[in-house]
Amino acid sequence: MKKSKKKQFLCNFERATYKLCIVIIFLLIVGIVFGKTKLAQINLEVQKLTKEVDNKKNVNESLEMKIDEMTSLDRIKKISEEYGLAYNNENIKTIN
Repeated sequence: MKKSKKKQFLCNFERATYKLCIVIIFLLIVGIVFGKTKLAQINLEVQKLTKEVDNKKNVNESLEMKIDEMTSLDRIKKISEEYGLAYNNENIKTIN
């Protein structure tokens, strides 16, 4: 009778070990899937932000071109002539 109790104990221990292994494997699978989905979400957000940054850069470049166009020497001369102002190169001071 003693031998059967030992075998019964090992069987219960083995069952518990198998159940524990199955639970650990399941948790690992769930963790991997959760990690991959979170990574995919972050990648999508990075792509959206990259597109937004590119759009802002394009807007800034177009605005800089507009500023350069508005401050061109020809435009300044034309506007000064419209208002009757004289262009005197000696009065212009540049600050660096």
